[in-house]
Amino acid sequence: RDRSAGGGSALGCSRVSRAQRATSAATTTAHLHPQQQRAGLRARHARSLRSYVRDDKLGTNVSNNDDGGEEAGPSLADLRGEMESFLERNSYTYNERRNGNGASTANGNGNGSTLDMMTVITQPVASEMQQQTDGLRNIVGERHPLLTAASEHLFQAGGKRVRPLIAILVAKATRKLYGMNDVTDEHIRLAMITEMIHTASLVHDDVLDDCELRRGNSTVHSLYGTRVAVLAGDFLFAQSSWFLANLNNLEVIKLISQVIADFADGEIAQASSLFDTEITISKYLDKSFYKTASLVAASCRSAAVFSDCSEQEKQHMYDYGCNLGLAFQIVDDILDFTQTEEELGKPQGQDLASGNITAPAILVLGDSPRLQHLLKEDKLESQGALQEALQLVYDNNGIEKAKQLARHHGDLALAALQILPDCEEKHSLGLMVEYVLERIS
Repeated sequence: RDRSAGGGSALGCSRVSRAQRATSAATTTAHLHPQQQRAGLRARHARSLRSYVRDDKLGTNVSNNDDGGEEAGPSLADLRGEMESFLERNSYTYNERRNGNGASTANGNGNGSTLDMMTVITQPVASEMQQQTDGLRNIVGERHPLLTAASEHLFQAGGKRVRPLIAILVAKATRKLYGMNDVTDEHIRLAMITEMIHTASLVHDDVLDDCELRRGNSTVHSLYGTRVAVLAGDFLFAQSSWFLANLNNLEVIKLISQVIADFADGEIAQASSLFDTEITISKYLDKSFYKTASLVAASCRSAAVFSDCSEQEKQHMYDYGCNLGLAFQIVDDILDFTQTEEELGKPQGQDLASGNITAPAILVLGDSPRLQHLLKEDKLESQGALQEALQLVYDNNGIEKAKQLARHHGDLALAALQILPDCEEKHSLGLMVEYVLERIS
């Protein structure tokens, strides 16, 4: 079965062979295995585009240009500098409008800059985002009152709607490649489908993790019970599948349908690797792709499909979404180690305590036999074991190594945007990378 993401790119997130890493063609960070470093060097100097078919075979190489040369684009440092400058200018402008002096007053807990950044990111597509929000309110129908009530509770529970926002930003930016300033109805429906699938996955996650709260609100699981929560998640998956089929685009149907299978792959991979001290960064990135990055990558490419983009343009948008999604998951895993219970809404180190070994711990396992023992033999059951394990991760620089990995994928996401025209939406997509990474700065 051809479940390819399409033509590959030198940015290296053209998954989805399990053996391929999103890191393979980027500037390699110091913590990567020497084999990965050599692979990255080969990929950079090959100057070719690679096409992958999921899980089975490689496609053919396509030269970047006819004469074998390659025009030097802006460096990753230049891209970062451009985005930081844009953030500084626009964040100040937004604050001036709020209080007249540029001081951040979005809230009283020091997070005003983050809220300002999200406002700036959303501004170019504010009206389109309102369309998809209005659509979500009507999409669940009235056939099953209890499921409808559960679904409406989910959509009213807050959240920044980051995934549909990314899809609409990509849609508008790629339309501008062809001189058009609007988005299509298909783009809006794609954004709605993206949020429905994400929300459905959260409902099922809450059941699996027995969570009582989500975004500061009671979960469907806690309000209506496990049976209704499972059915509500299934209901949203089914509704999203119906709307997906009505988009009448086979490429998009394949892309988004694969995401639902990836969610299951990710959960199974996580459940089968609890307290597994042999887990590698490669396996971790696979799991992170399935659980988080797959949906972002597929929605970005699908947005480009509806903009009638070329294969190369579609693949760059896939690369952007894939690397952004990986960075997002890595940052989330870092915060499990660094934030307080009050900030997290759950006990610090809960992922590690449950046996889910993530990047900060994986990157130091080889340097700490004691950490290996606590995880593999003790399973963090003895008194003080969890706190000792967390401290070992800190002492062996696991947090900083994981931050480097997150920034690495953030840089790859920024590099993928070079193909877009200079516009507000492109800047917002760049700022989205900064928004994700700001949480660990």
